[in-house]
Amino acid sequence: MPNRPQTQTYSDAIALLKADHRKVEDLFAKFESATDAKKSELAMQICNELKIHTIIEEEVFYPALKGKIEAETYTEAYVEHDGAKVLINDIAASSPDDEFFDAKVKVLSEEIKHHVHEEEARSEGMFAQAREAGVDLVSLRDAMLVRKQELMAEAKAGELPPAQVSVVNVAA
Repeated sequence: MPNRPQTQTYSDAIALLKADHRKVEDLFAKFESATDAKKSELAMQICNELKIHTIIEEEVFYPALKGKIEAETYTEAYVEHDGAKVLINDIAASSPDDEFFDAKVKVLSEEIKHHVHEEEARSEGMFAQAREAGVDLVSLRDAMLVRKQELMAEAKAGELPPAQVSVVNVAA
């Protein structure tokens, strides 16, 4: 099937999302030990990876879970995403010369670690709940990969828009 996304790498949607999590964790670790010259590039990579990840979760993965997992797990995930998006946009619009740049990236890293833990927790996490509910994780993987490839092409072309908050009211 020529138009089918690469699926052999990921057994299902959860494997895809976990791979994204590991990639971002690695980028955060690289940022911590990076020279100032590399920090801007790494921060943009982190921001783009997180924008793409939150979009595929919010457009494809989370809607498939609504009503099938605990409501609190579902709603908190959106709020956590929005908190991260505020920092993502702020980091993307600034530079390592900003007095608070490193601190913003560090706080974003901590927020993402918390969010990943809530998704990946063995028995009560979002992923465990999705498996327990019998969600079709293979078809979700396929849909998420198609969307991810579109977004990665936008990012490569420098056309990925700022992260859009969806449930948190951000005053102008």
